[in-house]
Amino acid sequence: MSNPLLDFADLPLFDRMTPEHVAPALDQLLADAERALEQVTQAEFPSDWSRIASVLDVATERLSRAWGAVSHLNSVADTPELRAAYNADLPRVTEFWTRLGADERLYAKYKAINPASLSAEQQQAHKNAMRNFVLSGAELQGQDRERFAKIQERQAELSQKFSENALDATEGFAYYAQPEELLGVPADVVASARAQAQAEGKDGHKLTLKMPSYLPVMQFAHSSALRERLYKAYSTRASDQAPADQAQFDNSAVMREILALRLEEAQLLGFRNFGEVSVVPKMAESPEQVIAFLRDLGHRARPYAEQDVADMQAFALEHLDLARPQPWDYPYIGEKLKEARYAFSEQEVKQYFTAPKVLAGLFKIVETLFEVSIRADKAPVWKPGVEFFRIERGSQLVGQFYLDQPARTGKRGGAWMDDVRARWLRPDNGQLQTPIAHMVCNFADGVDGHPALLTHDDVTTLFHEFGHGLHHMLTLVNERDVSGISGVEWDAVELPSQFMENFCWEWEVLKHMTAHVDSGEPLPRALFDKMLAAKNFQSGLQTMRQVEFALFDMLMHTQHNPQADVMDLLREVRAEVAVIQPPAYSRTAHTFSHIFAGGYAAGYYSYKWAELLSADAYAAFEEAAGQAGTPLSVDIGRLYRQHILEVGGSRPAMESFKAFRGREPKIDALLRHQGMA
Repeated sequence: MSNPLLDFADLPLFDRMTPEHVAPALDQLLADAERALEQVTQAEFPSDWSRIASVLDVATERLSRAWGAVSHLNSVADTPELRAAYNADLPRVTEFWTRLGADERLYAKYKAINPASLSAEQQQAHKNAMRNFVLSGAELQGQDRERFAKIQERQAELSQKFSENALDATEGFAYYAQPEELLGVPADVVASARAQAQAEGKDGHKLTLKMPSYLPVMQFAHSSALRERLYKAYSTRASDQAPADQAQFDNSAVMREILALRLEEAQLLGFRNFGEVSVVPKMAESPEQVIAFLRDLGHRARPYAEQDVADMQAFALEHLDLARPQPWDYPYIGEKLKEARYAFSEQEVKQYFTAPKVLAGLFKIVETLFEVSIRADKAPVWKPGVEFFRIERGSQLVGQFYLDQPARTGKRGGAWMDDVRARWLRPDNGQLQTPIAHMVCNFADGVDGHPALLTHDDVTTLFHEFGHGLHHMLTLVNERDVSGISGVEWDAVELPSQFMENFCWEWEVLKHMTAHVDSGEPLPRALFDKMLAAKNFQSGLQTMRQVEFALFDMLMHTQHNPQADVMDLLREVRAEVAVIQPPAYSRTAHTFSHIFAGGYAAGYYSYKWAELLSADAYAAFEEAAGQAGTPLSVDIGRLYRQHILEVGGSRPAMESFKAFRGREPKIDALLRHQGMA
């Protein structure tokens, strides 16, 4: 039986991959990559970009595609066997990439390439490669070099452990609530909780810490005691404050070691701290510039956030008989205030957003704006319910993508886009390889034969991830390392995703993607107007929350002693920016996977930075809409596609932005979009 992880003829054979395939496939792929590295680093091998690519890049691309498939399955279909296989091979995969990135012989070959002999795309890829060699320790010698490699390997293990602890702590909690405790909770959430309990042969309703269960309880349950129970479990996950039977998932020591290793890595490379390393390949010039940007944004947002809290406190006292609201009361108060002020609830809105209708609407926007067509396609998938599509321009295949929407056991929380393979004019066969993406969400399943219902927040999430997917798939760059999302500065990579979210607030767009689950009626205009009025409800509070996370992240990687308790820093940051102080037991940092396991270390600010870029980019469509009455301007869409999406990482993001807008970005559109102008 052939190994599906070694089949690169076409699409990944996800339906045939098993944990037993992982080690044998990596034996072969690592050996192939090793041979390729030895071949291109021989003295007689020419320092020629295309020649190196046709040997080394071909071998390493196969390795990264196979390991990417294993990592993907580990995220969406986790089993004890797969986790064991993944963890067993993670060290040797990490070790190879670390060694490759720091190989001084390879570095010398790249140094000897004359940039003038390269195309513009190749020049950018070469420039990135030279920078990455330095950041990967290629200039280190002797013991420093060995230590650097050990640090990378250990960091990979710790990041995986952090993720596992967060997932296991989340899945390790269940509370079986009685009907009277669930008063106020939406009927579909109650039905789903009842079905889950029954499936286990248990009494009551199973509540978990996964978002489709946790969030509706926090927003709608009348019982403050129930909200407190879930809030405490959620905010102490994977920490020293969790119950005794969850002690094995405590991330405290893992976090300390990760931070110590990052500082040591930075100092080996000649930087003062990890924040300085992090910004080298980003748009931001220094950690100080980032900290100043965050504090300025916090300063502007603070009065709005304080007003948000004051409004909730007054409402709670007058209408809910709550004199001293606690942190677990605010999501509930906020929902009730929103209902009173705008006379609608998330629950009411949700009935109009059936998953199939939303998806059709999203596809229509993309087809209109970017002059492509999206059609259902066939591929082997990892679970029933995973869909596969192709994007075409004329009769030409542009790219393909998997869409995995439902939340389920063994699938990590959140939503993300990842690449399966990149667009690449392959140097081994001269064929153009088209890009493929994964788009993963965690939405509640349909109940009683109905299609899945999405909250407006879910809709926005879907559009966000699709924006990343378009960035990856609509590229016209043929050089793999700068095609699509590859080579794009980390703090600009959220621009296309956040840009797409804006369409979720346009009546001309939204009316075509809604149909009531029972009647089939579209979303009423009056309800949309209320949603729009409520759009910036508590945007001050939400902005301060993001500023808190981002400032904590950057200060932790620039000014914090890794041996000190990270909670001391978090308390200081909260004292500076939080307008609702959480209880002393709150340990949100212990599940902050973005920065401890997701590549956002000293980079969480990127969300706000990119929001500024995306708001300003979208303003071009708003300006066009002023004349046309619709933001779906094909002319502006074409400019955006050509200057932002198609060029991928083949030039600096600031150049792409200026090519599209004709100037540098301004903060005005961001503040206006969030009602803080």
